Parts: sequence; C-alpha cells; structure tokens
Amino acid sequence: MITYIVALFFWGGIFLVFYTYIGYGIVLYLLVKLKRIFGHIQKTTNTYMPDVTFVVAAYNEESYINDKIQNCLDFDYPKDKIHFLFVTDGSSDETPNLINSFNYPQNFSWSLHHDDARNGKIAAVERIMPFVKTPIVIYTDANTHVNKGAIKMIARHYQNPKVGAVAGEKRISMGEKEDASAAGEGMYWKYESKLKQWDSELNTVVGAAGELFSLRTELYEPVSKDMVIEDFFMTLRIAQKGYKVVYEPKAFAVEASSASVKEELKRKIRIAAGGIQAIVRLAPLLNIFKYGLLSFQYISHRVLRWTLAPVALVLIFLSNIYLCSKTGSTTYLIFMGLQILFYGMALVGYLLEKRKIKVKALFVPYYFTMMNYAVFRGIFRYFKGSQSVVWEKAKRADEVAS
Repeated sequence: MITYIVALFFWGGIFLVFYTYIGYGIVLYLLVKLKRIFGHIQKTTNTYMPDVTFVVAAYNEESYINDKIQNCLDFDYPKDKIHFLFVTDGSSDETPNLINSFNYPQNFSWSLHHDDARNGKIAAVERIMPFVKTPIVIYTDANTHVNKGAIKMIARHYQNPKVGAVAGEKRISMGEKEDASAAGEGMYWKYESKLKQWDSELNTVVGAAGELFSLRTELYEPVSKDMVIEDFFMTLRIAQKGYKVVYEPKAFAVEASSASVKEELKRKIRIAAGGIQAIVRLAPLLNIFKYGLLSFQYISHRVLRWTLAPVALVLIFLSNIYLCSKTGSTTYLIFMGLQILFYGMALVGYLLEKRKIKVKALFVPYYFTMMNYAVFRGIFRYFKGSQSVVWEKAKRADEVAS
C-alpha cells in the first residue's frame, strides 16, 4: 500500500514538473492555434499615437544614465507627445547631476524627481504618479536600452478600450560573455517571451517585467509599500479588473546579463519571495470558477513555478530512491540514473563556474537547478519576513567588464 502511494507521488510529481515547464507551453500553443482558426483577430494600426509619459527609474546609474537619455532622444515618436520623467530614488552618486546637466534639445520635455531617501521603486512610482498628466504611462529601468519604435508599438494597442496595459519584451545581451548565468538567463527569457506572446494572443499576459511595461494612467492604483515585484502585481490587478494585458515583442528593453550565477541568484531569490507575496495578496485569482481562463493561465504559468513544482522535484527524487529500493524496477532505476546524471551535471557546472571554466552542455541543468533552489530560499525569506522592498542591486556583466 505504501509503495503504491509513493508511486502515485512519484508519477504525479513528474507530471506536475513536466506540465509546469513544458506541458503548459504545449497546451498554450494548441489553444492559440485553435483561436487563430475559429477566433476573431483584433487589428491595430500604427497611426494611433496618444500623449505618453515615459518614466525612467534610476538608482545609482551614473554609468548608464547618459546612454539612457540618448536612448530616449532617439525614439521614433512625435516629440511633442512624450514627456520624460526621471525618478532617482535614493541615488547617492552623480546620477541626478548628470540628468540635470545633460545637453537636451529644446523640444525635449523632461523633469527630474529626486529624493535622498531610498524607499524602493514602488514608493518612487507612487511619488511621481501625480505628475503624470497623459492617458498612457510607460515604465522602464535606467540600465536598459529600449528600441526606437517601442513607444509607437506600445501606444497602438490602446486604441482598443479593452486593453489596460501593455508589456514589452525583456531581452538579455550577453556580448562576449557566455557563462551559465548569461546563457541560462538568455534561454530562460527567450522561452518566457514565447509563452507571454501566446498568453497574450489567447487572452492576457499574466504579469509584466519591470524593464518595460505600460498602463492606462486612469487604471493605476497605489500598491502597498512593501510590495516586492510591483510590476507583476500592478499588471495582474489590471487583468483582474477585466482588462487585457497585451504582450508586444516589437517593443523591447535590452539588459546585460548578470555578472555571475551568484548575482543572478540574488535576483531569483528576491523574485521568488516577491512571487509568494503576490500569490498571497492575489489569492482571489486562484478561483478558476470566477476568473476562468485568467486563473488557468495564472496558475499554470506563475503559481506552479513558485510553489508546487520545486517541491515536486524533491519529492520525485526521494520517492524514486524508495521505489528503487522496494521494487528494483528497471523503469525506476532508469529514472534514478537520469536524475543523478542531471543533478551531477548541475554540480559539475557549479564547480566549473567557480573556476571560470565554460562548458555549454552544463548551462541548462545548472541554471535550472539554481532557479529552483532560489525558490526555496525565496519562500523561506518571505515567511521569515526578511525580504526588503529595496532592491539589492545585482551586478551586470557590462559593469564588471568595464
């Protein structure tokens, strides 16, 4: 009887992990195909160009800020329809001075909002929202490069009154660096971007990345000051209200990869802690009878990754050991061997990474294992109450190189 129960946990765990990381993508793809055949495609035009406010959040970004301002100058959008708002929350370097002293063209509409206190990004956003007078507000980070046509690609979706927010695409620039953190992060975001594209086409994106996203100003609502991943929470709240969050891959923000897996781990732990916090505060969205397709997408794409899937990985391994010892089945022995091989590759990848040795075949198992380890650390940090709302800034590859 015990062996039967353990076998159920084993096979159930395998199904759960497969569905979370691969199966949902397959289901999503098939549903999108069906919608393309039987559904109505909403058309947009590039001629819709409302007034927008472009918010650049910066904390000690003196090495990036001049390039960021130049990036803003290069946007392919009517200059009289954009107001650039720079917010330097707690910056103690030359970032505010560099913004003030930049040689702007006469038709460049901008303002700087600096506060010596560092209270976190969401506090900074709330502080500057009263200064946003346009119907659309776009958020980005100072250390990203946004493509020239991004604003036009984002703005066009708002001609549909059902659209409440638009999520841009996050891309990772690896440059000459291609270690486990760069390759793993890059592959992860490519896959994640494809899922977001299909999510959007089927119904709505379930959470935007803070590197580039926008919303209707009228739909903005203050977020609790201790919210960790406010971009995710803000856009999901808009979806919860019945509006569509669109994914626009032609509007993208390019960011350098993390300087190392250690630096990427810091980000992942924080995001995992924030994910648990968001799940708790968005608990009504778990009610699939009320929110239907949105709940299905939210649970499949987000909730399982931050809760059951990492636990299932541990359960699979432990139950596999028990089943091998009790049954001697060839099937269970093969699964045990594959798990040992996978985690062994992850361990070797970790040891080689510490010695700055690059082996591409080890990037995926190492990064995958690190991501799920980060979830356990994040869960522990959330329940311990030790996750600060203030970002512990992770070093980027281009910062180390320079």
